Amino acid sequence: MNKTRCTWCGTDPLYMAYHDQEWGVPVYEDAILFEFLVLETFQAGLSWITVLRKRENFRKAFDHFDYLKIAAYNEQKYDELILDQGIIRNKLKVRATISNATAFIEIQKEYGSFSNYIWNFTNNEPIINQRADLNEIPANTDLSTKISKDLKKRGFKFVGTTVIYAFMQAIGMVNDHVSSCFRFNEIMI
Repeated sequence: MNKTRCTWCGTDPLYMAYHDQEWGVPVYEDAILFEFLVLETFQAGLSWITVLRKRENFRKAFDHFDYLKIAAYNEQKYDELILDQGIIRNKLKVRATISNATAFIEIQKEYGSFSNYIWNFTNNEPIINQRADLNEIPANTDLSTKISKDLKKRGFKFVGTTVIYAFMQAIGMVNDHVSSCFRFNEIMI
C-alpha cells in the first residue's frame, strides 16, 4: 500500500524513514533533544539530507551526542573534529556545539531538564498545524524567534529563528506534516 507523505522527503529511503519514524514525533528526552539541536545547527545553510547521511558519523565524532563529554572537549578534540571528513567540518559550528553543550547543562540546572525548558514554551503540548500544502509551512514563526532570542541570551550559538523552527518541527513541538500525510494523525495519538 502506498502511503501519502509530505513531499519534502522524496523517495530517498533514508529520508523516508526519518519522515516516517522520527520527524514531528514529540521528544522529551534531553539526550535526543541535544542530538537534534546539534544536527539542526549543522544543517544551517545546507540540506537536511546532507546532515542525515552523515548522522552516524556525527554520532561517533561527538561521543553519541553526550553533552557532558562535549562540554569538556579541549582544543585537541576540536582539532580532531575539524579534520574528521565524516562530518561537516565547519569550525564555527563545531565551536558552537561545544559551547552549546555547556549552555544546555546550565539550562538543565535551572529547569531540572532541557525538556522542561523547551516544552514550557508550548505549555507542554505540541502545536498542531493544519497545513494542506508544503508552501504553507513557514521557515520560522514568532515563537521560534522568541525561543531563538532566549537561547542566544543563554549563550547558545547558531540557533537563529529558522534553525529553531526546524528543531521545533523535528522534536514534535509543532506538527507540520501536511494534513494529507499519513503521519499527521499518527503522531497525535
